[in-house]
Amino acid sequence: MSFRQHFVWQYNQISSSGGLKKQVKDSKPTAIHKSDPMVVVYTKKRDGTLEELGRTEVIMNSLDPAWIKKITVAYHFEIVQPLIFHVYDVDTKYYNLPVKMLKLNDQEFLGEGGCVLSEIVTKQGQSLTLDLHNRNGNRGLKNLGKLTVHAEETVSSRNAIEDPFLRISRIVENGGSVPICKTEVVDNNLNPIWRPLCLTMQQFVSKASFSPSYNSRTIDCLDNPLVIECFDFNSSGNHVLIGKLQKSVADLEKLHKQKTGASFILPSSAQHGHEKVLKGQLFVDQFCEKQLHSFIDYVSSGFELNFMVAVDFTAVLFCPASNGNPRTPDSLHYIDPSGQFNAYQQAIMEVGEVIQFYDTDRRFPAWGFGGRTIDGTISHCFNLNGSASGVEVEGVQGIMAAYASALNHVALAGPTLFGQVINNAAEIAGQSLSYNSCKYFVLLIITDGVLTDLQETKDALVRASDLPLSILIVGVGGADFKQMEILDADNGCPLESSTGRVATRDIVQFVPMREVRGEYIFFISLSSIGGQTSVVQALLQELPGQFLTYMRSRDIKPSAVNIAQTSASHATI
Repeated sequence: MSFRQHFVWQYNQISSSGGLKKQVKDSKPTAIHKSDPMVVVYTKKRDGTLEELGRTEVIMNSLDPAWIKKITVAYHFEIVQPLIFHVYDVDTKYYNLPVKMLKLNDQEFLGEGGCVLSEIVTKQGQSLTLDLHNRNGNRGLKNLGKLTVHAEETVSSRNAIEDPFLRISRIVENGGSVPICKTEVVDNNLNPIWRPLCLTMQQFVSKASFSPSYNSRTIDCLDNPLVIECFDFNSSGNHVLIGKLQKSVADLEKLHKQKTGASFILPSSAQHGHEKVLKGQLFVDQFCEKQLHSFIDYVSSGFELNFMVAVDFTAVLFCPASNGNPRTPDSLHYIDPSGQFNAYQQAIMEVGEVIQFYDTDRRFPAWGFGGRTIDGTISHCFNLNGSASGVEVEGVQGIMAAYASALNHVALAGPTLFGQVINNAAEIAGQSLSYNSCKYFVLLIITDGVLTDLQETKDALVRASDLPLSILIVGVGGADFKQMEILDADNGCPLESSTGRVATRDIVQFVPMREVRGEYIFFISLSSIGGQTSVVQALLQELPGQFLTYMRSRDIKPSAVNIAQTSASHATI
């Protein structure tokens, strides 16, 4: 489901009326004839050129027209905004053409007027009457008429939005609401179109009313109300509510079929005491309902998760708890003789031990990056096992052994670059498409440093978003990992490449690891049931969703599988 909302926020709409006099000279005394007037509105830019903002409709046979068409003009208090109004008499032979297609040189110019937008908005009643004059600015000519310009503020500028996103919530039994999904943020756009959203029946139906054996078209769950809120994104997390509405899935389907919009409302406040209906509307461009296969359906029919890992061999000098000299205990790469894992070993074990069960041959590509290899060159993607021909190792223990061995013959260097590693993983994922669509790849990157190739990494991730690939990044040590949070894109802003291409989906998850009382642990977060769960568990919980997003977007179905009703969802938006 994609949403479109028509916003005219922080805008003033200009309408106009006027009394026009057209003099026709002939052998008889001067006569005043009716005209077919149209107004063209311009703004004057700093270089003096005019930029057209819009045109009114044509009023037939009138000397005192009142145009209905409103022209939207962005109001900015901090700048002077000159407006120019040109009035034309439209030739009768062009009546059947849309006003946008009219060539102004073919129409008779009746006069022009000008003002500054602030002159209109500061007038009582927000109306200003202008004398019309000729193109040369000669106001001495009489009987060119007057033009009255009206302005109205469509929505308070305090509610101006630039970076809108939608949040959809399900109403629960006690009357409250629980968020179930949200769109991406569309930057600097007053008329946003969001990417399609997919909702499963379990998401928008309460447990009390859901039974997987029901047919989705015969139960009332599609009438369960959803709360759809539009926010203006704020990087601080204090997003501003623009408006909200309440619709069921059935209502949304009806909006799509009827190609109509639903108006947002601004909830009542203590000051105003009533809801305000806004001019912004929600449109449903796409709606489809189909049976969805579950993650279990895929893996039980032969689909695999193939694990890959990349280890950071860069050096961060003079930084406690950094990669440092692997032979000293304060290095993150230090191999403890007692057998206690360092941060890299623990990350490999915790993630690898989960994913290995979804890979039948358990042969895993393993790389290092940022290290000086045995030939003296700094490599940003080298085989961890030291082989010149094969990158794969046997199982998680094979990764651990290759990592420990690499520390003996690879010197730590730098800088920290992700681009080549991601491209290599993407190449493997891409090659699989030519012979097997039943594979999905998971790359684990463990790093302690600040990226040097942030834009190149973004470019690689945007390209990889079209491939069967997810990337897990674990940050170890005390570095500033703000760049990793950018790559994670959990702020709702999709990654964008240097060419302006936007990632088709989010494929990155990031989690930091910190040392606590001599042991490396992942940050702890509260689970929905009140207990505690490690973030690495939450990180891996995202993988089935990313897997399904990829498969469904390409309409890849489980092969030769008997889908059980209990493992299928019935509705998607």
